[in-house]
Amino acid sequence: MYKQIVKITLKAIALAMGVAVIVLSTLKTLELASGVAMLGMGLAALALAQFQE
Repeated sequence: MYKQIVKITLKAIALAMGVAVIVLSTLKTLELASGVAMLGMGLAALALAQFQE
């Protein structure tokens, strides 16, 4: 049960980072370095979710 909650949370973090980058870049309030960092954090969260299996 605990592992599934962690896995879902990590996937939700990755989804939230992706959506945030899309929204902020659409509003033209996001710098390139910040966007890449946010996408990197989302990718790291997905990698951690995969390692949970």
